[in-house]
Amino acid sequence: MLGYLTQLRKAQGLALRTRTVSPGPPVTDPSGQCYTPRQATWLVLRQPDHLTAEEQVLLDRLRQAHPAFAQAMVLTEGFARLLRARQPERLAAWLQQAATSSLAAFRRLAKSFQRDEAAVKAGVTLPWSTSPVEGHINRLKMLKRQMFGRARLDLLSRRFLRAPRGDQAQVGDARGPSQVHAAAA
Repeated sequence: MLGYLTQLRKAQGLALRTRTVSPGPPVTDPSGQCYTPRQATWLVLRQPDHLTAEEQVLLDRLRQAHPAFAQAMVLTEGFARLLRARQPERLAAWLQQAATSSLAAFRRLAKSFQRDEAAVKAGVTLPWSTSPVEGHINRLKMLKRQMFGRARLDLLSRRFLRAPRGDQAQVGDARGPSQVHAAAA
């Protein structure tokens, strides 16, 4: 296509277009480690006494890079401290700080937390967690996505409910593969 357009422009006597490549931003410190957004997030959430000197310098540079980064980091670190210390009495102050923030994401988060403040306080104080249940639901949904359109509930129950777990791994069967599938049915 590009060759055709070039020939057409030549035939009409028009000037050929040239591409200009704009140089990228200068690299200031190519020897340093590059962090992904996920790694940087975990770096912000990590406890301050577990940070290395290099990581602390990186966090300081992030704070200085943009005021929005600094504000997001302050709010995130404050909420992480509140959760680690299990101090629901500090939640109201944090919600006020987040609600008056210039960052829309934190204002929305504060608004949703204020709507269900009792549940948030319970999540901060109570020792129970739904993480194991959520893990099982996640695994079930993954299996359903893998089998989409291939089978009905009978195969799903064989893959999920009757599947061996960790230490219950099956020992190889002496029968051939077709006999194993026939026996499973």
